[in-house]
Amino acid sequence: MTSSDANPTAPNPTAAVLIIGNEILSGRTKDANLPHIAEKLGEIGIRLREARVVPDVPEEIVDALNALRARYTYVFTTGGIGPTHDDITSECVARAFGVPLERNADAVERLERHYAGRQQLNEARLRMANVPAGGILVDNPISAAPGYQIGNVFVLAGVPNIMQAMLDSVLPRLRGGPPIHARTVSCELAEGRLAADLGALQERYPQLEIGSYPYFRRGDFGVSLVLRGTDEAALDTAAEELCGIVRTLGGTPALTIGAKG
Repeated sequence: MTSSDANPTAPNPTAAVLIIGNEILSGRTKDANLPHIAEKLGEIGIRLREARVVPDVPEEIVDALNALRARYTYVFTTGGIGPTHDDITSECVARAFGVPLERNADAVERLERHYAGRQQLNEARLRMANVPAGGILVDNPISAAPGYQIGNVFVLAGVPNIMQAMLDSVLPRLRGGPPIHARTVSCELAEGRLAADLGALQERYPQLEIGSYPYFRRGDFGVSLVLRGTDEAALDTAAEELCGIVRTLGGTPALTIGAKG
């Protein structure tokens, strides 16, 4: 147990995700990595505070990475570490840190074992062994080509199942914080009827994040009101107050514990 685990008011580490790739911005590929990263980080008390999507343009990648790594405890990049000409993430990370890009001997060995006997380890695939000097490899149990950590930046694959496997190996390296809990109050009221009371509730509980998320289900409108924070006692009290507000306004609240907003 760390000191932050023992103190529910201790600040939580923060994180950002940098999604790299023209295919995301064009709409051809739908990003599936951001929700997974956010959920996994939240489970260990790391708050995801920002996500950016940038094209395969070196200057934009370098600028975004430098801005994010200076602002947050951790940065996770996804995409651009494959074998093709437009996989330029590693070159950009090396530029951002001001270090050379090197052919990593350990990464080469991993690729050689993976492709042994198949005569498929060509120069294009060996590009996936290029790592900025000082980088610490991140395991890839699916296709062998590793990601890596340099400073507070974790460079991961863009393919979702590979990214998820890499993230699993990274999580034990991270310093977490108090777990982030959630309470959700759902009701059939419109946001406009709740807005004033919801704002007042947020003022009474500044240590919590309170969000309003309207929905349309089975022909009916409603709203899910999500409270998130590290102080479970405050969450329970605020959720009960919120249920009372909903009843006063003529709604029927449904409280869910642990639902993610």
